[in-house]
Amino acid sequence: MSNNPISEHYDKSADTYHLQYQEELLYDLNRDYPANYFRLKQLKESFADKKIKNIVEVGVGEGTPLVEIAKLGIQVSGFDISKEMVRVSRDTLAKNGMDQSRVIEGDIEKPNTYSELLKFGPFDGLLAMGVMPHVMNDKQSLINMMDLLTPGGTIFVEFRNKLFSLFTFNRNTMDFIMDDLLLNVSSTLKDLVRNNLQNRLEMSLPKIRAVHEDDPTAPGYDAILSKFHNPFEILNLFSDLGFQDSHLLWYHFHPAMPFLEEHQKMLFREEAFKLEENPSDWRGMFLCSAFVVEAIKG
Repeated sequence: MSNNPISEHYDKSADTYHLQYQEELLYDLNRDYPANYFRLKQLKESFADKKIKNIVEVGVGEGTPLVEIAKLGIQVSGFDISKEMVRVSRDTLAKNGMDQSRVIEGDIEKPNTYSELLKFGPFDGLLAMGVMPHVMNDKQSLINMMDLLTPGGTIFVEFRNKLFSLFTFNRNTMDFIMDDLLLNVSSTLKDLVRNNLQNRLEMSLPKIRAVHEDDPTAPGYDAILSKFHNPFEILNLFSDLGFQDSHLLWYHFHPAMPFLEEHQKMLFREEAFKLEENPSDWRGMFLCSAFVVEAIKG
């Protein structure tokens, strides 16, 4: 599979990505907030409740979620656009006595690249974490995921939450107000709003991640396609595609605006952990940077 900026970015993350899931690092303030740990916890609980037997993961990363899900007695397979993630994921599976051939290189926007995994189906569960921010065509990608599922199968798909921008009070807030809330409003009025907000917001934040933190020769997260999604629009899209019982699970809660975290790092993390206990909390609509859509294929 030809290289591209997205796979290049994740190639450089492969060797350290597993640290995001390690429970012993939850309170390590020198590391980023462990959002993926709480996301995986949500998924495991939901898989167990629904008695899912065989899942396929779109974007396997370095393999930790597959291993943890397999411990529930679930058959697992998957693919990733990053060659290095696939390599590390296979190693992770092998170290845990699992079948490496169930993980391959593939792109959800190119069904022919992962069609060989169908021999491990049928799949009654599908998860796609950290995938939708990077696809060109949301609708077609979801259709491709749907095609991997049996009727009545459950899909779990993660998105970056655009509405979180209303709580960040930074340049993302400005972008959301100008480009989304005030779409098609008079440019004169929009200029008034922009000028009014300019000094109220932390316009220098968040810092733009132009290069990869582990390798400056590789693109950073903000240098690749990394879209936000509006949860209301996403729920409508799932409905239009025929999914049923669609609902939102929130994670990566923020108990204060992100730029205030540095003033009370441990308290910020402790309070965030408390909020993570209820992924259905309506406040996640604004306090969470990401959400998972859980839905049933009709």
